[in-house]
Amino acid sequence: MVSLVSPGRAQALLGLLRIFAALLFLQHGTAKLFGFPHVAMFDGLKLVSLLGLAGAIEILGGLLLLLGLFTRPAAIVLAAEMVAAYVVGHATRGALPIHNGGELALVYGVVFALFALAGPGRFALDRSAHDGA
Repeated sequence: MVSLVSPGRAQALLGLLRIFAALLFLQHGTAKLFGFPHVAMFDGLKLVSLLGLAGAIEILGGLLLLLGLFTRPAAIVLAAEMVAAYVVGHATRGALPIHNGGELALVYGVVFALFALAGPGRFALDRSAHDGA
């Protein structure tokens, strides 16, 4: 199959996807722990709770992903969190993701699994990013 993008550009696009996904994902953690952006369902959230733990994972993992630092292990943890979020928070509300509101958790999980397998792409602090991994 003929690729429309050179390997170098593919690494740059992977890096841009990592940065974009991390910035979007960070909002989930900051909304939970810092109230910004404000999401009413997180009002009064306790740090020592399942959602509090999720917020901490989202902030730390999101920052690591944004920087491209420890990308693969961070992405594994974030993908696992998204599987857990889907199973605990969505799957119990219906069989199909479109009915149970779990589409975003599944998409994030797949994107994070991609980074766990493919590495961070360009624009990353990970050393492995410089050797094409």
